[in-house]
Amino acid sequence: MAVYRSRRGSGTPTLLLLHGLGATGEVWDGLVRGLGDRWPGEVLVVDLPGHGRSAPLDRYSFGAMAAGIAESLDPDRPVAVLGHSLGGVLGLTLASGWFGVRVTAVCGLGVKVRWTADELARAASVAARPAKIYGTREEAVDRALKVAGLNGLVTATEAGVTESGDGWGLTLDGAVFGVGEPDIAGLLAVSRASVLMAAGELDPMSPADHLTPLGETVILPGLGHNAHVEDPTALWPLIERLDHHSNE
Repeated sequence: MAVYRSRRGSGTPTLLLLHGLGATGEVWDGLVRGLGDRWPGEVLVVDLPGHGRSAPLDRYSFGAMAAGIAESLDPDRPVAVLGHSLGGVLGLTLASGWFGVRVTAVCGLGVKVRWTADELARAASVAARPAKIYGTREEAVDRALKVAGLNGLVTATEAGVTESGDGWGLTLDGAVFGVGEPDIAGLLAVSRASVLMAAGELDPMSPADHLTPLGETVILPGLGHNAHVEDPTALWPLIERLDHHSNE
């Protein structure tokens, strides 16, 4: 696992930031820059397995991805997780305690909790496609941002593309799209951590009426699926709640 952004701190727990499907840890840059003294402990940002600078897996499951993340963490240090979309699911998976990590609190931002058969079939189709090579870096960056849903929000990615002998490609392993549907209810039932769900008010993937039956929920006004990129400062209440829940 690539841990490529970190900020040291003397307090606990560690704040672990997990990005969503198709993105890289770069999406947290704005939040990390503005974090200041809002978090007393260490802040870690990783590229998920099969994304950015992290190696792909032979087979993708939520458990396998969570295990890969856990290997990069100190088992003796408590962790609070802020995860976006797929990263939120993996935060809940880690909170089960099955991977040797003591998670104190989890915030799942923009987690898609309801899937249709058509949506799962489309995701499986994407996972089966061969990787494509682009003639220029600009073409590859454009595609990487579209896949991550970041087109129009950011203009560049360093970790999302790579050069090969034939041209430029995405560092993303497309097979990760086949990870399947998460069992959110099951993960919540076994969680050993406090859980907070959140989403942008305009997020079509994670509408409020899907989240509120699950428990404590925060809706961020005027923001969409990538709320953490659109306005990192809007996440300060989530950071505060993670800190509060971690110290209960």
